[in-house]
Amino acid sequence: MELRQLAAFLAVARTGTITAAATELDLAPSSLSEQVRALERSLHAELFHRTPTGMRLSDQGQALLPHARSLLAQAEQARRAVAGQPRRVRVGTLETLAASHLPGVLATLAQRRPELAVQVDTMPRTALLAGLAEGELDAVLLLDLGPVLGGLGFTPPPGRSPLSAARLAFVDLDTVPLALVAAPGHPARALGVLTAARVAAQRLLVTEPGCSFFLALHHLVAAPTDLVPLRSLATMRAWAAEGLGLALLPEFTVAEDLAAGRLVRLPLHESPPELCLRLVWPADRENTDPDLKQVLYALTA
Repeated sequence: MELRQLAAFLAVARTGTITAAATELDLAPSSLSEQVRALERSLHAELFHRTPTGMRLSDQGQALLPHARSLLAQAEQARRAVAGQPRRVRVGTLETLAASHLPGVLATLAQRRPELAVQVDTMPRTALLAGLAEGELDAVLLLDLGPVLGGLGFTPPPGRSPLSAARLAFVDLDTVPLALVAAPGHPARALGVLTAARVAAQRLLVTEPGCSFFLALHHLVAAPTDLVPLRSLATMRAWAAEGLGLALLPEFTVAEDLAAGRLVRLPLHESPPELCLRLVWPADRENTDPDLKQVLYALTA
């Protein structure tokens, strides 16, 4: 086996076609196809089922998959060690967390693994999980709820290839409390302790559907009737301060407004859900990339 053959094998497994894999590796399709066939000949095994719509891993290909990833990861570690280059860790996060929670996580990592180079990407949750599934990210920080991944109300995307079927593991690093807030003079204050039904009858300022705080609101209120979608938490906070509706926001974004009296916390019959700051990574990478396991330990210890 040659490393370039294993790279070709993984690219085809990841993309599902020779053409897409060749584009990814900047090779001619005929050259990449020959590398895959040479690997199959050396192993005396058919690694893919070739269909009119693309390439699908065979049982033998599935068996090779973790070993191929491990061998290439070790080769990359060796190359970086010889070249004196640091291990690069790719971390993705939500834009909301990039300023509030990520710096603390990165500071912990820098203290425990100062030799690492960390690349940070901010993107929506769907893109974060897809990046994990496709091997483009090593770990992501997102917001969730409950004991299982997706308890907030989202489903991890299936991805484009068998690589995406890997189980995602996670650990919760912190809690993110939420507060239902309004302007000091908002009529809802006169209602006393609000039930879910009373909240549902109010004009509610929300983020776009699918956002963590949009989903959290639906855990608090079953059937809201008057939703005003806005593009950012900052806009929600500003509109709420002007009396234009109620907003369910993370406490860290409204702490100063509550202290200054620009916003007030509305009492609720049932407490709003408390979100989790969740670190997620592909579980299979713990065994195929030992160095990543150490990085994850540094982040969570």
